[in-house]
Amino acid sequence: MWQAIRTHTPIYLIEAWALGMFMVSAAFFTILLESPSLPVRQLIADPFVRRAIMGAAMGLTAVLLIYSPWGKRSGAHMNPAVTLTFLQLDRIRPADAAGYMFAQFAGGALGIFLFKWMVYPYISDPAVNYVVTVPGPSGWLTALVLEALMSFCLFLVVLLSSNAQKLAPYTGYFVGVLLTFFIAFEAPFSGMSINPARTVASALPSGIWRDWWIYFAGPIVGMNAAGFVFRRIYRWRNNGNCLSMDCHMSGKKHQNPIYEVLGPKR
Repeated sequence: MWQAIRTHTPIYLIEAWALGMFMVSAAFFTILLESPSLPVRQLIADPFVRRAIMGAAMGLTAVLLIYSPWGKRSGAHMNPAVTLTFLQLDRIRPADAAGYMFAQFAGGALGIFLFKWMVYPYISDPAVNYVVTVPGPSGWLTALVLEALMSFCLFLVVLLSSNAQKLAPYTGYFVGVLLTFFIAFEAPFSGMSINPARTVASALPSGIWRDWWIYFAGPIVGMNAAGFVFRRIYRWRNNGNCLSMDCHMSGKKHQNPIYEVLGPKR
């Protein structure tokens, strides 16, 4: 086992890089669009338009990371909830799942800490606030339900598209479109995290842990529910077999040695 972990460490590091770059992009575009010290906020007064631009930027960031050579190599989970769903689907071993998740938390936090160290006045400005995810005025229950629903929809789309031959190559693009839509329309209600490591990445340098558990419970429950439901449907359609079921962000395995078909749970 330890030999496998040592061999797979470079792939874990890709996961750290991927979420780190995602958070760097999130911090950069939030500062650009929301900082009162910069002209964009005054030029684009409508907050929905700014959120739509932010959504497009983050959707494009996700697509670039998913289809990058490194992203294809690790599978570009970038999210512990995604990794835990792969574990539930018997596509990754527990030791590798632990390596992925540790890397995701570490890489995401490092991305925001870099901004704290380098441009503290901008990242700490209340209008930017370390890009934290906290519930909106509707409260924690609304945020929890929406985080779970978005996570369910996102991973269900990944499963549906990656198991459709013609759609599989575009799976990552569907993810990008959904992120764009979620950020534009849902962010005022929950902060739009759908990622425990993304929330922790902002909470650690800011010290803001308000209702942090929502961003663990919602995404993990939502994505695992999507995996559970889809696997039952897939087995029903394939005479009890789910060994051929795919769940890859870029539509292919891309020779990732960590992905294994370990068999369906009865």
